Formats: sequence, C-alpha cells, structure tokens
Amino acid sequence: MEVLTEYGKEDLAKVYVAYFRNNKKYLVEFVESIQPPLPREQKWVLIVSTLFGCPVGCKMCDAGGYYKGRLSSDEILEEIDYIVKKRYPDRRIHIPNFKIQFARMGDPLLNSDVLNVLETLPIIYDAPGLTPSISTVAPKNSEKFLNRLLEIKNKYYTNGRFQMQFSIHTTDISKRDELIPIQKMGFNEIAEYGNRFFTENDKKITLNFAISKGYPVDADVIRRYFDPDRFIIKLTPINPTEMALCNNLHSEIDAFKPYSADPVIREFYSKGFDVILSIGEVEENKIGSNCGQFVSRMKETMMEMNFN
Repeated sequence: MEVLTEYGKEDLAKVYVAYFRNNKKYLVEFVESIQPPLPREQKWVLIVSTLFGCPVGCKMCDAGGYYKGRLSSDEILEEIDYIVKKRYPDRRIHIPNFKIQFARMGDPLLNSDVLNVLETLPIIYDAPGLTPSISTVAPKNSEKFLNRLLEIKNKYYTNGRFQMQFSIHTTDISKRDELIPIQKMGFNEIAEYGNRFFTENDKKITLNFAISKGYPVDADVIRRYFDPDRFIIKLTPINPTEMALCNNLHSEIDAFKPYSADPVIREFYSKGFDVILSIGEVEENKIGSNCGQFVSRMKETMMEMNFN
C-alpha cells in the first residue's frame, strides 16, 4: 500500500487516500476521527474500505460508479495498521471505545475477507475497547456471510462489543430500490436475522435512515417488522456528496437545525424505539470525510493528467 495523500485536522478527522498492487487504479480511502468533545483517549474511530469502489451505486454515495474488485484481508488490515502504528506503534490501544467501522468504500457483505479481518483483529491488537461495526445495505443472498458473522461475534465480540447496522433510508419499497439499486434483503429477512444476532448485553442493531425529501420514513412500517427491544433507530442528514447533488437529493434533516428531525423522532418514540440523531461536525463536509469523495476527486485529477 502506498498513501498518496492525507487531509484533515488532527482534532477532528483525517482522510487517507492510498493505492494497492502497484497500480493507481486500485484506489481506496480510509479515515480516522474523533468525536468532540471526547478526546482520542476516550473514543477513536477508524473507517476503512473493503472494496475498490462499489458496485451498488447508491444514489447518495460517491463510492459507486467505480468498481475494481475486493480488497484482500491483508489489504484491509494494512489500512487499519497504517493509522494504528502512527499513533500506537506497539499496537497497544487502551482506549475505552476504539471503533473500527467497515463502512467507507464498498458494502462489507460483498467481501468475505472482512470476516477473516474480524477474526484477526483481537490477535494482533491489544485493544480491550475494540468494537467493530458492520454497516450494510443488506445485499440479497448474504446468508453465508451473515451466519459466519454471527459465529464470530459470539466468539470474539460479546458484551456489547459489536455494532451491526442496516442502512434502510426509506420504508417505501420502490423508493428504497431507487436509492439502493441492487437486490436486497426484505424487512422481514433483516428482522429475522437481527432477532438471531441479538443476545442479552449486545448493542441494539441499528436501522439507519439518511432521510431525503420525497423518500418517506413510516414508523408504523418499521414497528410492524422490528422489535424495539432489539433494534434502535439512527437518523442522519444526507451528506452533500457529489452523487447526492447530482441526483437532486435534499436532506429532510438540516445539519444546522437538529430540531428539524423532531417530528420523525417523535413518531419512532411513540412506537417504543430508542432514537439516535447522528449529526457530525459540519466541518467534516469540508474535510471530505464523506464516502468516496476523495477518491472521486483523485480519479478526475489522474484522468486529467493522463489526458494532458
């Protein structure tokens, strides 16, 4: 792996762009961030890529439209280790909440090597607070991956040290297909798996909604399928990615006006769900720590250089 560039702020977020296999077609980006006002010594988040681009093509994600295949388990570990060794050369990370999110470029369920990485992390890092996070749009026919993931979670990441997240975005089935244009697990399939995945002392499974105007979110539909004792709702604004702007997606939640989410929050509360309103630091949009932004810019630059 060779890191081409890094950009950001030490006290907020840094984005790294790198290439693998001695070929600049195999670009990825990965991120480290903290969550003010918490210092890094209390919470540190790494967000890594699992695919070279992504074949899904979600309408709000810049990582789509450029897909060159899967990273190997060693390549995913290189992303993690590059950041870790910059700050903790001995790989002793004694932070209460050390989170590694497989959520940057690519849906992790499309790469079974992610499972090998999850098995390896507790071996190579002395990190009692390690909490992996899988974020997925729930591609169809992922049963083999999900069943093995359940075994790994029960073996290595008990007592709330794993976060499972399904990105839903809308409860309108046809609108969901517009936003996430691949075959996906239905709500009943996600709920059934979640009911098997969740055990006592686990974190609740997250149902994530980045809500766009014109893409409804109906708490009644979610309650029909999902148990509030096992699932938690996360609401986020639509980030101003290039694809979101290109597809004319407008966020229902104003990052500058958190109270704009109050009506949706009240609806979910009325159905018994806990709700997280996740609005990051607005400055992160300037840094470019939204998915795929830097790689998309890097591709354009390289194409211009090749053309000239």
